[in-house]
Amino acid sequence: MRDNMTFCIPCLFGVESLVAQELGDLGLEEVRAENGRVLFSGGWEAMVRANLNSRFGERVLLLLGTFPARSFEELFQGVKSLPWEEYLGKEDQFPVTGSSLSSQLHSVPDCQAIVKKAIVERLKGKYGLSWFPETGPLHRVRFRILKDQVSVMMDTSGEGLHKRGYRAVSNDAPLKETLAASLLKLSRLRSDGHLIDPFCGSGTLLVEGALMALGIAPGLNRTFTAQTWEQVPQRLWQQERDGARSLERRDASFQAEGFDIDPAAVELSLANARKAGVERAVSASVRDIRDFAQEGQYGCVVCNPPYGERLLDLRQAEELYRVMGRVFHPRRGWSFGIITPDGDFESIFGRKADKRRKLYNGMIQCQYYQYFKGEERPHGPAGKASR
Repeated sequence: MRDNMTFCIPCLFGVESLVAQELGDLGLEEVRAENGRVLFSGGWEAMVRANLNSRFGERVLLLLGTFPARSFEELFQGVKSLPWEEYLGKEDQFPVTGSSLSSQLHSVPDCQAIVKKAIVERLKGKYGLSWFPETGPLHRVRFRILKDQVSVMMDTSGEGLHKRGYRAVSNDAPLKETLAASLLKLSRLRSDGHLIDPFCGSGTLLVEGALMALGIAPGLNRTFTAQTWEQVPQRLWQQERDGARSLERRDASFQAEGFDIDPAAVELSLANARKAGVERAVSASVRDIRDFAQEGQYGCVVCNPPYGERLLDLRQAEELYRVMGRVFHPRRGWSFGIITPDGDFESIFGRKADKRRKLYNGMIQCQYYQYFKGEERPHGPAGKASR
């Protein structure tokens, strides 16, 4: 069994450091972050662990090789030189998809055809066959050509890792699960914390918060393409699932509380929490943002409010931000995180963020505005705090 493979996890721009930290915490080796992806090394066990446990990455790809190519001949020879027979059987399916950016080889369909042909030629020589039925397990091949540098990969995940299995139905403009988890991590969500989402929609932030706080691996309730691969020992999947379950903290005191003005959204949030198995930690009810109240000593508010280019017109969205500025009060023990593409958010909200971070919600560039500094206590003479 090979133990020196290189894997690649593509991720949303802006969360590379979160993915790298996550992989390091999982005990994976040679973790290194690049723009839009994070690499690590290991055997099939590492691949299985990453698929089951990654909250912030989009998928786990086996990186077969990298090489420069400025012509179709260089692309063909580079792909053909890779050890495809170590991963593809005589009947395996191997469709090819890819992308090209800032490169001489800019026609993706032509590159797809060249990559496919090169794999076939390599396998012909190794298996002594002239034709491959491709009726066996799926091994989706992906290539990326960036500034004339080719990366050739094989997808081990299948559906993207954001497909946790609990959100079969969603409301309009849902927040992607991987982005939701990233926002919660950036807000330093605690296992004994109180998460509040006053625009809960389909409950993605609530469920992701509960999964994170309770230590429940996000991939436990789904399957992965590599589960059908003959090269991957089946025992590894059960072994890693058992290992992940042993780390759960189901008795944590964490509570997630959601509000929405739409009763259907509230019901959907609760239904998704049940599907994810975290219903004991999640509650939701109908409430307008104008009625928001900071109840209790601690609270972590994370939200994706409706905005102009998505659900509401711009004027309505701005009025919403003004209301949020009035009801979200700086207080010790409380933090607020708001993701929005509106560059004028801070001025409309009424306060500059303590921290902001550029992130992408799909193709929309957003800022994550974080407020976590409580109000300064009044000071008496000589700078001594008043009691």
